[in-house]
Amino acid sequence: MIRLQKFLAEAGVASRRAGERLMLEGRVLVNGKPARALGLRVDPAADEVMVDGQVLRPRRKVYVAAHKPAGCVCTRDDPEKRPTILDLLPRDWQHLFPVGRLDYASEGLIFLTNDGEFCLRLTHPRFGVRKTYEATVRGRAEPAVVEQALRGVIERGQRLKAERARIVSANNTRSVIELVLGEGKNREVRRLLGALGLEVERLVRTRIGPIPLGELPPGRWRTLTETEIKSLLANYEKRTALESRFVGSPRRSGRRADRPRRRSSGGRARHQPARQTRPG
Repeated sequence: MIRLQKFLAEAGVASRRAGERLMLEGRVLVNGKPARALGLRVDPAADEVMVDGQVLRPRRKVYVAAHKPAGCVCTRDDPEKRPTILDLLPRDWQHLFPVGRLDYASEGLIFLTNDGEFCLRLTHPRFGVRKTYEATVRGRAEPAVVEQALRGVIERGQRLKAERARIVSANNTRSVIELVLGEGKNREVRRLLGALGLEVERLVRTRIGPIPLGELPPGRWRTLTETEIKSLLANYEKRTALESRFVGSPRRSGRRADRPRRRSSGGRARHQPARQTRPG
């Protein structure tokens, strides 16, 4: 038995969050009945799941790395009829959805998949997947800009900061700055550099976690290897194992967990009388 949202993602309908919206809208039926309860579980082998009248079957999981060019959007359907990231893929892969986003004018590495769990682990900030960008800006970037990017800025009520930053090259005409970010807020790199007084001419995402863009040309794609998929998920698994050591660990009532218990040579706690001091 698996959660219905996960089944929808594995069937290539939508990400888990988008699947929840479909459920709440009453567009998902399980054995002929609307499935609006977000905690509902289904048995893929026994239950009939339908979305908009179409019966769903789990699909083989696909993982694609693409070089998104500038001038296309990371969505499956654009109301403005602009080119989309799915236009780069074969027709039988139109059920895939992008893992995260790059804005219309930006380019670089992006993953596409029909695995909702994979998408969640790579996009949610708690899983700590770092993304590396190269920004070409107008004019000469001074070292003070890098220092401020690492300290962070407040822009439109949000704190924006880079985890790592360095100047790759600089002259009086333009500079190239490399930044590593961990959260991925909307248009974060452009907003961060804009708040520092820099105008971005070109923005390329060069790495997601351990996977580099490499020599993949704009507009082209390749499938991820099994080793690459495991390396992307390895950081999540390490964090989960670490968190499990602390979540739910028992504490003794009436005593702070970080305060050591004082013991005598016999191993039992005893009262220590106050030390007497001479007056004067």
